[in-house]
Amino acid sequence: MSDLQVIKIGGNELDDSSFLAQLVATLAGLAQRGTKLVLVHGGGKALTALLSALQIETRFQDGLRVTDARTRDAALMALSGLTNKQLVTALTMHGVDAIGLSGLDAGLIRAERLNPTLGFVGRPTRVRAELLRACLAQGWLPVIAPMSLGEDGEIYNVNADHVAGAVAAAMNAALLTFVTNVPGVLDRSGELLSELSAAQAEALIADGTISGGMIPKVRTALEALSAGVSRVRITNLEGIANHAGTIFAR
Repeated sequence: MSDLQVIKIGGNELDDSSFLAQLVATLAGLAQRGTKLVLVHGGGKALTALLSALQIETRFQDGLRVTDARTRDAALMALSGLTNKQLVTALTMHGVDAIGLSGLDAGLIRAERLNPTLGFVGRPTRVRAELLRACLAQGWLPVIAPMSLGEDGEIYNVNADHVAGAVAAAMNAALLTFVTNVPGVLDRSGELLSELSAAQAEALIADGTISGGMIPKVRTALEALSAGVSRVRITNLEGIANHAGTIFAR
């Protein structure tokens, strides 16, 4: 859909009430101006807190959470439950007809096991884009938690970045935005780089201009391009409102 934007937010930011209020106001403004939106969210911080309360150990392997059956069920509670419904509630109270979904609902996102050593961690294999188009046609804003339905009938925890990329590619979205706490990729003098190709981004990683926590953000953007998304942006909430940030394009 040529006018569709997919926006991905991480779970860590949602713990900040001022961030949530600004996010909801920004999305409500876009929706009221007629922009079609799909929101994909994570919830790692909420999940870690729930696992701690349940006295379930948190372990990571190569940056991904090792997910046994108890951890998977806790993820379902934290992401599809608490985090998703908090977002839906906040958007609804701002006059947006938000509808909370996960990859499980009507098999919206199907997945396969990523690596047996990670347990119930999956990667998206297909998206039922027609279901999201039906929601948008009704004027609803889908809010998607990344829990997904395995091709084997199991429930899988899928990285929200990967879900956002799969949804944007399946919907032929005009733009996929990864919301972070910085305005975008900066050059060595601290100026915002408004556009980058994959080759330019790799060169900036190699020479150290892109460093630290920005590297995985840029890699995620490049992965989305390779998954079929035509334009990907890294920005903060101000960048969404001001149509700013760093754009990566094929």
